[in-house]
Amino acid sequence: MVRLLLRCALALPVFALAAETQPLDTFSPYAGRGYPTQVYFGDTHHHTSNSGDAFMNGDRLTPDQAYRFARGEEVVSSTGVPVRLSRPMDFLVISDHAEGLGVITEVYNGNPLFMQDATLQRWSKAMKQGGKAAADAVNELVSAQAQGTLPSVIQDPATVGPVMKSVWQSYTSTAESFNEPGRFTAMIGYEWTSVPGGNNLHRNVLFRDGKDRADQMLPFSAWQSEDPEALWAWMAKYEESTGGSLLAIPHNGNLSNGRMFEVETFDGQPITADYAQRRQRWEPLQEMMQTKGSSETHPTLSPNDEFADFGIAGWEYGNLTLEDSLETPEMRHTMYLRDGLQRGLEQERALGTNPFKFGFIGGTDVHNSLTSIEEDNFMGKHVIHEPRPERWEHVSKEGFGKTRYTWHYTAAGYAAVWAVENTREGLWDAMRRKEVYATSGSRITVRFFAGWDFDAQDAMARDVAAAGYAGGVPMGGDLKGSERGDSAAPSFLVSALKDPMFGNLDRIQVVKGWLDDSGQAQEKVYDVVWADADERTIGKDGKLSPVGNTVDVRRATWTDSIGEPGLSTVWTDPDFDPSEPAFYYARVIEIPTPTWMAYDQLRYGIKMSKDVPMVHQERAWTSPVWYTP
Repeated sequence: MVRLLLRCALALPVFALAAETQPLDTFSPYAGRGYPTQVYFGDTHHHTSNSGDAFMNGDRLTPDQAYRFARGEEVVSSTGVPVRLSRPMDFLVISDHAEGLGVITEVYNGNPLFMQDATLQRWSKAMKQGGKAAADAVNELVSAQAQGTLPSVIQDPATVGPVMKSVWQSYTSTAESFNEPGRFTAMIGYEWTSVPGGNNLHRNVLFRDGKDRADQMLPFSAWQSEDPEALWAWMAKYEESTGGSLLAIPHNGNLSNGRMFEVETFDGQPITADYAQRRQRWEPLQEMMQTKGSSETHPTLSPNDEFADFGIAGWEYGNLTLEDSLETPEMRHTMYLRDGLQRGLEQERALGTNPFKFGFIGGTDVHNSLTSIEEDNFMGKHVIHEPRPERWEHVSKEGFGKTRYTWHYTAAGYAAVWAVENTREGLWDAMRRKEVYATSGSRITVRFFAGWDFDAQDAMARDVAAAGYAGGVPMGGDLKGSERGDSAAPSFLVSALKDPMFGNLDRIQVVKGWLDDSGQAQEKVYDVVWADADERTIGKDGKLSPVGNTVDVRRATWTDSIGEPGLSTVWTDPDFDPSEPAFYYARVIEIPTPTWMAYDQLRYGIKMSKDVPMVHQERAWTSPVWYTP
């Protein structure tokens, strides 16, 4: 029935019946639209050979090749594999590490300035050997940065400054040459890689600007300070000095060992209202999904959420280096995004400002210059993860990862941006207002609006966005109180269409978090519309019956005989209390499809262990909407 209604809705005309009396200056229903009508898919977290750890692991592809690949050209990977995307991307942010930008290449080349140091001599030799020796060197690099024991010569501004400046200016020139407004956006950015004690506090810094402004200041690195407040101060100085604009996107928090949403400053002081205002100003988004898994929530935090375990296998072992204390359940309250949003509500009540009022965005964190993250086209995170029969196995055989397996890495994820145009300014502005969402790797199209007067007909409109913007606020927005002054509950207009190359849709859910009368954080997941509604119901346990599973693991195939190509509805919160602050976001779930491990198992004629997942359900997460009494 839902499929039939959707098809009928898509066929509904939007012109007036009395067309013969319509003035010519109002003839076109599309003229004068000021809201975004197109979603753009890209990657905000991408590393090339300019990143030290990527180069040490064998990445030899430059930003030039990364851009060519992203816009749809065929390239050859660092391991000699011809590779091409199924569809071009709309934009790419190359976010190479600011720490020693391009310096490791000079170490590899045997630059005499660096060969004075015995450790760097050994790393240079190891990189040329490749394999386990190179991976061991990467481990040393990551651990040394986490512990503050890097060779002093590669942190000496007098030595590395000229190298980094040359590499940065070459990169921004390449970005200018590939930036084609309206067709493909090469947004300038870099990664600030704070990793105190191995805890992941990394941020990607994105410029609204072009080369003329971006070149005026060398990127601020974690070698200068690992404190996020120092990064924000540099960002403020950049904007004041250049007239440009910056924002920062913290990485997925599931490797921070509880430090991503802690309610203390970097040096252990209670956060203040000023801190909260600055964090909200500089960090409007948070990375939901990437190759290191999902950061939405964890089963120990959300025991009633049947989809809480997605993309976390292997990543709950501990932080980046696994040399510090391992992750504990207590840490997760200040690691995962859903609980981070709840901490934000609590802090807003205490401070008057919400420090964790962020939208959701996806990224990949690939370190091989290739954003190839579809399950049947996954080139891995590092060069050592590129296709070969044994890549799924324990990578400690090569000295990297210690207790993590390559199959723990996910083929993910996309940044989806509702922008008025595919330009640096258009995309950046949409990110700043949080009108963005994350996907686990497919290109699902999702709209999400909150208002007070949506009705069922709005969900059946040919253009749900027209009703959404007219009667409410989009994802990332703030829902003001009802003008009626009554206790009416808000309504939510949500619509999703499948990626034509991925599976049908299973369901759309709305996730709600709020503070109850006692100030305690609560959460609930609501199934609001689902496929095959005539056959599926919500049981006494509050759970919707499963959509089914058509995956043939042996052949790594599935059929779209279940699910729907599109789902749309208006849902009203049945548990609304106008006195309780809350946030809401939509989660769209696809039907089961094969993982990249299933495709590898078929291609290489191998048999993986039983703990390797062969089937999963791709998904999308919209940025939240907040309600404040």
